[in-house]
Amino acid sequence: MAKGSVRKKGKKWYFRFYLDDENGNRVQKELPGTESKSETESLLRKAMEEYENQRFVAKTINLSLGDMLDMWVRDGLNPSSRSNGTVRSYMNVVNCVKRHPIGKRKLKVVTAEHLQAYFDSLVIDKVDSDGKLVKALSSGTLHVYAAVLRGAFRFAVFPKQLITFNPMQYVVLRESNDDFELFSDETNSSVPTVSDKQYAELTGYLKEKNNPALLPIQIAYYTGLRIGEVCALTWQDIDLDEQYLTVRRSICYDNIVKKLIIGPTKRKRIRTVDFCDTLAKILKNAKQQQIQRKQQYGEFYHHNYYVSVKEKSRTYHEVHTMPISASVPETYNKVSFVCLRQDGTREAPHTVSDICKSIRKRVAGLENFHFHMLRHTYTSKLLAHGAAPKDVQELLGHLDINTTLNVYAHATRESKRSSAMLLDGQGCTVEK
Repeated sequence: MAKGSVRKKGKKWYFRFYLDDENGNRVQKELPGTESKSETESLLRKAMEEYENQRFVAKTINLSLGDMLDMWVRDGLNPSSRSNGTVRSYMNVVNCVKRHPIGKRKLKVVTAEHLQAYFDSLVIDKVDSDGKLVKALSSGTLHVYAAVLRGAFRFAVFPKQLITFNPMQYVVLRESNDDFELFSDETNSSVPTVSDKQYAELTGYLKEKNNPALLPIQIAYYTGLRIGEVCALTWQDIDLDEQYLTVRRSICYDNIVKKLIIGPTKRKRIRTVDFCDTLAKILKNAKQQQIQRKQQYGEFYHHNYYVSVKEKSRTYHEVHTMPISASVPETYNKVSFVCLRQDGTREAPHTVSDICKSIRKRVAGLENFHFHMLRHTYTSKLLAHGAAPKDVQELLGHLDINTTLNVYAHATRESKRSSAMLLDGQGCTVEK
C-alpha cells in the first residue's frame, strides 16, 4: 500500500502520495483537498485505494456529465467507424441527457444510483413542465441510451482517466411493463403501415404541389430503403434494364461539422434490391425530367459534388452543390444523385423529413406519418404476399433474420386468415 501525507498551505489542506509514472519511476503526486484536515485525510485514503485498484488517479478536472458527453462526442464518437445514422442517433441521445438535470451534475459525483433513477424515469409516462404528456421510451430507444452512456463512461475511465470506475456497469434496464387488459375489445397493435389508399392520397398531394419529396417517397415505398439511403442513390447505382438498384451509402446532416455528409449504410454492407415495373417507369420519367430541366435552367442548373475529408481515424465525404457556371475546385468529385429539386440541387433527408411532418396535417389518415413507415409498409406487403423471410432480410439489409422476424412479426388480417384456411382440404378431420 502506498504511503501518503497531508499538509496545509494557506487555508487549504493538500494530500500527496507516491505512485509510478508512465516510465515506471516512483514520483510524488499532490492533489488539493479541503479546508478540513480530516476530510482531506479521507480523500487521501480514497485516492490511494483507487490507485491500488486501478493503477491511476483520476484527473482533477471539474467537469459535468454533459461536459464529458461533449468530450466523448468530439474525441470518442466521431473518429469511430459507426455509420452516419448511428452517430446521428447517439448525438440525439447526448442532447437529451444534457437537457436533463443529471447532465448538469458533476461527473465525479454521478453514482450508479443517480443513473439507475434516470433510466427508471425513462420508462414511465409523465407530464412535462408545459403540461405535455411525455411517453415512455421504447425498448429499442432505451438500449440506445444505455449504449451511449456505457460507452461515454468507459471513455471517461480510459483513455481520459477522468474517473476511476464506470458506474453504468451497475445499471439495470427495467423496461416498462404495461398493464394488460384482459377484457378489452382492442386487438393487438402492429407496426404502422400505409394503406394503398393512403399512399395514393399522399403521392397525389405531392404531385399537385410539384414537391421534390415525391420521388424519395416513391422509391422507399417500392424498395424499403431508409431515408438516408434513398437520398444517397446515384444514377450509377440503378440498372433500369435489369430493374435493380445497389445500396452502397447513406447521406445525412452532421451536427458536428454542420454539413451534409455521405457515409456507409447502417450495417456497412452493400446490397442489391430488385424493383417492380411501376418503379422502373417512375425512375425513367424522373431521369427524363432531369434532362429537360437541365436544358430549361441552363447555366443556373446545379451540379452536386463530394469532397473527402480525413479526420483522425474517420473518413467522411462532404456534399456541395454549385451552379454549372461556377468554378469547381479540383478536389471536388461530381456525383449524379437521383433525388433532386427542380434546379438540380440534391434532396436532403432532413428536408424530406420536414415535408413528411407537414403531410400529417394535410392528408387525412396520416396524422402519425413518418418516412420510415414506408419501409414497414414494403416489408409487410412482401411478407403478406408470401415472400421468404430470408429474401426480405437481404432486401432490407438486416444483419440477421431475427431482426426481420422480431420487428415485423405481424401480417395483415387477410393474410392471417388465408394462412388459417390452409388447413381446409389438407386431410384435417371434419368435426361433426
